[in-house]
Amino acid sequence: MRRPLRASEGRFVPGLSRSAERSGPAWWFLFRRRELLVDARECRPLRGDEGELPLAPTAVHFVGELEGMPCFAAEVAPEASPPPGLDFRDLRLLFGRLDDALHDVAGRAVQLVEWDRTHRFCGACGAPTAPSPTERSRLCGRCGLPHFPRLAPAIIVAVEREDELLLARGPQFPPGIFSVLAGFVEPGESVEEAVVREVREEAGIALDELRWFGSQPWPFPHSLMLGFQARYAGGELAIDGVELSEAGWFRADAMPPLFPGNVSIAQWLIHDFLERHTGSRGPREP
Repeated sequence: MRRPLRASEGRFVPGLSRSAERSGPAWWFLFRRRELLVDARECRPLRGDEGELPLAPTAVHFVGELEGMPCFAAEVAPEASPPPGLDFRDLRLLFGRLDDALHDVAGRAVQLVEWDRTHRFCGACGAPTAPSPTERSRLCGRCGLPHFPRLAPAIIVAVEREDELLLARGPQFPPGIFSVLAGFVEPGESVEEAVVREVREEAGIALDELRWFGSQPWPFPHSLMLGFQARYAGGELAIDGVELSEAGWFRADAMPPLFPGNVSIAQWLIHDFLERHTGSRGPREP
């Protein structure tokens, strides 16, 4: 098994501006901060013309086209209330309920809205910024510094020791739930170095045989998850007590409770381990 294709791959084309020939209805991803406005019954974003929107957007961004349908991200006032039949929902709670391709685009849209909202003034000189007409950035009107959307690279790794997989849980996890290890890439290091460092710092062990697995954009809040598989190379398991509160080696036939579903790269890595060792991709869920 390798990283599954995302639902929007091959179906979504990003862009800076709407094609002249693409008039008419569009998908509208309206956010109140990081909550998406959806049809409460069908659990999908709004579709129609801008003039038909039930709430007036304070900022609008063209995102691209999903199967030829224009997609827009928009921000509404933080005090906005949902009109009858609509509701604001956190994207995390929409996993498995919102169409996968629409969820992919919504993840892109919320990051653009959040970046635009938090970069309206230059971090270097404090002057107002404005959208660039040629690229996805905001330009400072005084010093000319471009401000691009934020993206935080993070590694995630499935560490194997013979027929066992290293799983851990952080203090913020739901009770009893385990997953693979992850962490952010630091300035000046490669992603491979980040894998080795994170596992050493959090679990106290050494690695070898790093293998690339795949990647996933993760809009919580603006990460790009870079997935690896690795082999245990030595050391005693010793958690840091900060990032991890518990960790252990688990055989494929004795897995702990895991996050349910198959929507994240953490789950893809675990399912790959299970498939190779048992022929099954169905981990035990809480």
